[in-house]
Amino acid sequence: MKPWKENEPMSRHTTFKIGGPADFYTEPESPEEIALTVKKCLEEDLPFTVIGNGSNLLVGDRGYRGVVIALGKTVSGITCEENFLTAEAGALLGAVSAEALKRSLSGMECLSGIPGTIGGALVMNAGAYGGEIKDILAEVEILEADGTKTSVFPDELELGYRSSNILSLSRTVLSVKVRLFPGEASAISGKMKELNEKRKEKQPLEYPSAGSAFKRPEGYFAGKLIEEAGLKGFHIGGAEVSEKHCGFIINRGSATAADVRKLIQEIERRVYENAGVRLTPEVKMIGEF
Repeated sequence: MKPWKENEPMSRHTTFKIGGPADFYTEPESPEEIALTVKKCLEEDLPFTVIGNGSNLLVGDRGYRGVVIALGKTVSGITCEENFLTAEAGALLGAVSAEALKRSLSGMECLSGIPGTIGGALVMNAGAYGGEIKDILAEVEILEADGTKTSVFPDELELGYRSSNILSLSRTVLSVKVRLFPGEASAISGKMKELNEKRKEKQPLEYPSAGSAFKRPEGYFAGKLIEEAGLKGFHIGGAEVSEKHCGFIINRGSATAADVRKLIQEIERRVYENAGVRLTPEVKMIGEF
């Protein structure tokens, strides 16, 4: 294994561009190395957390006391067998979607513009435009809490709206197999382009953010509730409710993790006062604030 980096700024590894230093940071280069890294953490009683592209993550300004295991480019292989694509946990959804398009396989279109890894997408059952990863999921290779490898099927993951049992059971995703469907490359490409244009038009992609800040409350839209509470453009420090889409919190360039967390809390308070609806953050928060 490569030596672990020490005091690595997590602002380099999140799409928010925010976060203090992790005590240790490592990017394993194979599923076997992931297992060895987790084993070392368990044996030495070191706290650890596993991240993907950092696209749904807020790390505290004081950093993370323990080991950050980042699954990215070094574990991003993609293979195909008939209508099945198998991707290592660090493969970006955009890359998996491109491979599906190359093979004229449909099913990845709604996920193609999400800026995360397939492992991270599975952890939160990511989705967009009416589809979720659970809709195409066939099988997952998992590292269990005790460090053993196993294959599990979708019905063993308790997949719900932006949720699974992966974190609660201290599991680590090693690879994901999806079941896709033969289609016309031109139609698949056209759908991907249509959805990605819609994303660019409606979302503040020009600013660092962590995507949708809140889960969608049943029967409501978080962004609409936030706008109706008069919070469009509202900011605390460098963290701001996007004027383009109120469901997004953006980093105007100088935001701290504390700014973002305070803004999340204020949004929750104001929306509840205005509409009687409790919002739940979609952004995962780790470390010391």
